[in-house]
Amino acid sequence: MRPDTSPAARALITMEAIQDEPGITAERLAERLGVSARAVRRYVGILRDAEVPVESTRGPAGGYRLGRGTRLPPLVFSSAEALGLVMAVLDGHHAAADPTDPVGVAVAKLLRAMPQHVADQADVVRRTTAAAPDRGAARPDPATTVALVRARSETRCVTVHYRSENGREFTTDVEPWAVVVRHGRWYLLCRSLRSGSVRTYRVDRVHRVDLLDTTFRVPDDLDPVASLEEHLGAGWEHATEVVIDLPPERLDHVPRTLGRLEADGPGRTRLVGTTSNLPGYASDLAQLQVPFTVVAGPELRAAVAALADRLAAAVAEPAPSTT
Repeated sequence: MRPDTSPAARALITMEAIQDEPGITAERLAERLGVSARAVRRYVGILRDAEVPVESTRGPAGGYRLGRGTRLPPLVFSSAEALGLVMAVLDGHHAAADPTDPVGVAVAKLLRAMPQHVADQADVVRRTTAAAPDRGAARPDPATTVALVRARSETRCVTVHYRSENGREFTTDVEPWAVVVRHGRWYLLCRSLRSGSVRTYRVDRVHRVDLLDTTFRVPDDLDPVASLEEHLGAGWEHATEVVIDLPPERLDHVPRTLGRLEADGPGRTRLVGTTSNLPGYASDLAQLQVPFTVVAGPELRAAVAALADRLAAAVAEPAPSTT
């Protein structure tokens, strides 16, 4: 603790230490704060004078903890804990009972500040509810997320240091238009300064962000979610082109990640996209429940044929026994 810190600030730092470690002793507080035990008792007195309910117990297991009541004491979160709570709301965090996780620490602080009868119910849920993890989720580094969101807020371009799925590393200068959470994954929707094209990057694969002096303007008509889904279907190695026997207005259920829908004459739609997962793309087409024809993309044509053969084999009549 800095020697020029005011008594009120020292009292708040003491309160945060008690929040972090309920039951902490005066000696442990003194060691943590770098002051004497007498100074700790003085800071506790300041908190009590401000009607912050600090309780103390004597004995080997004694120490300080924040009491409960109708007036909640001020809660002090670290930046990682505060961001963790926001991210938990957005993508479903499943470590709320983990005392080593920033979200777990923050939730525990909230529960300790609540009246006992309210906190008990929430704490039971926190400790006993089993959550099935989202295996497709990929939580990015909070510092990276903050850097991108701050750049977006300040409309500043950034240099993104990226590691692709196949391990290739590169840097690119972009306009960070939006950070979008989709199915447990965090994406950066941006425009490349070099090519002018719209790109999407997984935030968990960004390992460094450098802020640039160049500024930008977000398009007025930007729909971040729709734009992300449209561009997730672009830029992959296998080109796809499919004609569907329905007009575009009746295909609003087709995922944008499959590509772009274009009118193709009366009652027909052309679906143009790219993919890196041919079997998955073929399976998605089979779920459309409408007639379609693969008109371009030999790799996709082969993947659809392989799927058709596999499904036909699954319902084929067994050969008659010769015995």
